[in-house]
Amino acid sequence: MKSTRIDIRRIITILVIVAALTTVVWTIVQSNPSFEHSGPSKIEVGAVAPDFVATNMEGQQVRLSEYRGKVVLINFWASWCIPCIREMPLIHSVFQSQDKDVETLFINVGDTKGTVNEFMNDQQFTFPVIIDITGKVSGLYGITGLPATFIIDKSGTFNRVIVGEVTDNASLRGWLEDAKYSR
Repeated sequence: MKSTRIDIRRIITILVIVAALTTVVWTIVQSNPSFEHSGPSKIEVGAVAPDFVATNMEGQQVRLSEYRGKVVLINFWASWCIPCIREMPLIHSVFQSQDKDVETLFINVGDTKGTVNEFMNDQQFTFPVIIDITGKVSGLYGITGLPATFIIDKSGTFNRVIVGEVTDNASLRGWLEDAKYSR
């Protein structure tokens, strides 16, 4: 009888461990963008931009696909990134222009909400920020360095992919105008 109890305990222990491992593996697979059911998207001019849903610091849910029919500028940045800070006034000016055909999405990579709040106050920027602390959105977009800026045309495809600092206002405005009239 004692031997049977020990065997049952071992079996139950093994089942609990298997269930725990299965849960851990499932969680990792579901949270990793490379395992998305839609398959990996190519990040290149002419490819369809991967859709995402995220919440900005104002608590508003943002879904990229809701901006179809507009040009979307997505800027990935961090408060510790010197080139990001240098280009921010140019990107911010696009937000401030309130061009009805252009939407700007600022995605902070890895900073905490407190750090972003402090940075925004210190720099006196007013744009809404999506904080991608888990890396889900930046993973979808293949971000390996900052800053990175994507201009998406009205049909939802990449019109321009800029890896590194945007330094010229005229070029940025030209790229946005080009995206308005593509396709």
